[in-house]
Amino acid sequence: MRCDKMTNRQYYSMRTGKNPHASKLDLKMLLRLFRELYIDFTMRGYFQEAFGDYCVDGGEIPGNLGPNVEAQVFLLLRKEHLWPIPSQCLIYSEEDLFDIIEFIYDNISKPTDGFYHDYDTSWHYNKFDKNIGKEEFRQKINKFLRDYNDGFELSDKGEILVSIEPGLNDLLNSEYSDYDPENIINRIDLAILKFRRYKSSEDEKRDAIRNLVDILEYLRPELKKVIKKNDESDLFNIANSFGIRHHNDHQKKDYDKSVWFEWMFYYYLATINAVLKLIRNDNKNSCEELLK
Repeated sequence: MRCDKMTNRQYYSMRTGKNPHASKLDLKMLLRLFRELYIDFTMRGYFQEAFGDYCVDGGEIPGNLGPNVEAQVFLLLRKEHLWPIPSQCLIYSEEDLFDIIEFIYDNISKPTDGFYHDYDTSWHYNKFDKNIGKEEFRQKINKFLRDYNDGFELSDKGEILVSIEPGLNDLLNSEYSDYDPENIINRIDLAILKFRRYKSSEDEKRDAIRNLVDILEYLRPELKKVIKKNDESDLFNIANSFGIRHHNDHQKKDYDKSVWFEWMFYYYLATINAVLKLIRNDNKNSCEELLK
């Protein structure tokens, strides 16, 4: 299956809602699609650099992972029965599949130069581009991951993340990416990663929300200049009342954290964006006043 030839057109059963796989993929179907994708990349030489190659003249040619790739897979993932991928992947668990997807991302590379061997009618490559290979794999596997269960994606850092709700992309790609990278933007990125990691724990999600609240605390001196005192206090009441920051007997504890943590995370992410906009507008107005 050459996935780059796939069409976005929906056929009859998908358009009419009569296809059980029209909107969401189950694990069984995802594994089948992953297997075909892996074989396609293999046939095009994307794993020769890492996993090695075979030539009728030179025999087995080890790749960067050495002559025993199965041993390296076990060493890195601490799991047996994952290799070879084409014969094993159809019985992977969800965790197995996601481990292998991240492993592949680390080891894939697009072949850019080599020679064609007439005798075994195959290409043998000697030059590769890892960045291009990674991005091609990421784009194609994400087409499947986004439709699996509640939706996942492989990040550009090679980590499986939970997909975000539609319409929230702007909060994760703020226009203020140049505003104090060390104290604000980098910390936002870390909070987003912590919250969206596959099967992140309740404590990790609480920490991610706390990190966003800490960013607001860092912005508090400038925040005082652009909003009223009561409004400023209200921004922190949610985190304080729901046990995100301080710990006391008056805090709410009996609530569905799987629902409310997600709401609080995006609430504070949106608040930071709004606060940065207010501060930037205020700075801009102050500069214009000085120039008059």
